[in-house]
Amino acid sequence: MRTLWTVLLAVVLMFAQVIIGSTLPSLFLDRTDPLLQPLGALGVTLAALALVWAVRRFVYRRPWSALGWRRPWHILIGVAAGALPVLAALATAVVVGAGTWVPMDASLLLTALPLAAVVLLLGQAFPEELLWRGHVFDSLSPRLSPRAILVITSVAFGSLHLVSNGSGSTVGDKLLYALMATTLGFAAGAARVRGGGLWMAAGVHWGFHLALRSAPVQPESFGILLVLMAVGLTLAGAALLRGQGVLRPDRRQADLSSRSCV
Repeated sequence: MRTLWTVLLAVVLMFAQVIIGSTLPSLFLDRTDPLLQPLGALGVTLAALALVWAVRRFVYRRPWSALGWRRPWHILIGVAAGALPVLAALATAVVVGAGTWVPMDASLLLTALPLAAVVLLLGQAFPEELLWRGHVFDSLSPRLSPRAILVITSVAFGSLHLVSNGSGSTVGDKLLYALMATTLGFAAGAARVRGGGLWMAAGVHWGFHLALRSAPVQPESFGILLVLMAVGLTLAGAALLRGQGVLRPDRRQADLSSRSCV
């Protein structure tokens, strides 16, 4: 019951941080104001920090440091781990005829990318990982194994994307989109286990969006691209978990356990 409560509260917080953070700037700025989007993204991150802090302080009484704030440079490792599967999926989609290369002005891309990167980090990658791979992962850790937490957080995170704006128009596409989001949650959760903190997980999420938004590929089959990304993200998560004793027990630990029982 406590596990279900933790997940349901995280769902409420996820919607609350988006609504609060994105609504406040719109009260003072016109829809055409170029500052609306970056300030909205900043608002989402600030709302997430405030809500997660309050819940951890007054409901769970969990230390803020347990979210894992050390090694901020781990975010760069996460970006690579999140971007490579997406780029590989897009390239494969082009090869199999499920996507086409689109000519793009490189100078325009380089000009727009820095601001877009900040918006993606503050509006999605960091606040969502702060909640799921930060707060929820830590709150469940005293009672559940890392493997169980990976399954729960990944499925819960992926299921929310059934109602995402980018999930497509058909039932099949929505289900595949939720599956792909589940594998993104798995890869981010694997990064949480590997890095021992929040930064690498946020990097995986950020790298995923950066690659998807900046690659000059137009999908011809949305479903095939979703499957390819799901496969790539699953493999990335498995690679991050290698040697962590999550996918299968570490042989050395198993030997030590067997000896202690003799």
